[in-house]
Amino acid sequence: MVVAGCGAGLGQDGKRGTPEPTATAAATASRDARADIAVSPRDGAQDVPATGPLRVSVARGTLTEVVVTSGDGLPVPGTVTPDARAWQANGPLQLATTYTVDAYAIDDRGRPAARHSDFTTLVPPHTVMGFWTPQDGSVVGTGMIVSVRFSRPIADRAAVEHGITVTADPPVPVAGHWFGDSRLDLRPAEYWRPGTRVTLTLRLRDVRAAPGVYGVQSRTVTFTIGRDQRSTVDAAAHVMTVRRDGVVLRTLPVSAGSPEHTTYNGVMVIAEKLPLTRMDSRTVGFGAAYDIPDVPHAMRLTRSGTFVHGNYWSPPTVFGTTNVSHGCIGLSDTKGGGLATPAGWFFTHSLIGDPIRVVNSHDTTVAPDNGMGGWNLTWPQWRAGSAL
Repeated sequence: MVVAGCGAGLGQDGKRGTPEPTATAAATASRDARADIAVSPRDGAQDVPATGPLRVSVARGTLTEVVVTSGDGLPVPGTVTPDARAWQANGPLQLATTYTVDAYAIDDRGRPAARHSDFTTLVPPHTVMGFWTPQDGSVVGTGMIVSVRFSRPIADRAAVEHGITVTADPPVPVAGHWFGDSRLDLRPAEYWRPGTRVTLTLRLRDVRAAPGVYGVQSRTVTFTIGRDQRSTVDAAAHVMTVRRDGVVLRTLPVSAGSPEHTTYNGVMVIAEKLPLTRMDSRTVGFGAAYDIPDVPHAMRLTRSGTFVHGNYWSPPTVFGTTNVSHGCIGLSDTKGGGLATPAGWFFTHSLIGDPIRVVNSHDTTVAPDNGMGGWNLTWPQWRAGSAL
């Protein structure tokens, strides 16, 4: 039998009966009653763990009603034992919250007793928050990987991962993979189906992430998978083939990484779109090799600095014939970025989350944690990185 908030009282036989009059009247009568009500945690307790336990029991009597509310007035559901001699909360409590307990009982002669108590749960000294991509309400490509980065290192990865779920409509299995102790990525076995509605749910409030560190979030994020566009860059042939729903949409001449600064092989995913940006070689470990203040149509592929972008400073003859970049994939463009150029066309027709596969480059496969490189792991390899 569940007793909570404003529920009716329990009769002496355990069935629903008439609630006791008032706390004051019951307390007055309880001076003569033999029933002895005990509440745990004790009255006035501080720093009570979220796990409690919160329990009400009675000796030499039976419970007639238990009312437990949080500081914001929400009732706390609980279950009474068949003999009506004990009540216990059904689940964990919220942290940093004051709870009030009012319990009523009768002894074997029907005389009422009452007990009032309050306590406060633990106020955590440290909290952790997750910051996620993609954005709520966005439309993304089929290669999108959900990524959650945490403001503090996570020691109990299983507890945190249990509080984060990604579901899809139509349904598809989704698994998580940890990269270090501050990043959790989630994806299905294959690219998403176009039109899929994806929901990211974070239920991290009061989750113990590390000793003395607790989550504070309860959020729901939704996004939609757009059309299926996949591109392949052949670094040796200097071309990029863009396919939409399996059909070749366009073939574009490119200039990939030079022999001294080759482009990564493998699948990379567009993570950011910038109509215009500055590219400074000193930020990616190339010294003072270049500093271009107005790179047009730039789309980030890796965290380490690989982009596909417009290039107006190289001779037009290099595109489709020679690899001259420092690892990026360059498309012919004009200063300021023209929409009719190859770079402008590709920028306009691309979404964050679109996958781009690079082949035939004299380099290693991009690391799975470098941007959204997780598609370069097999499904068993990906699932092996889950804490669940």
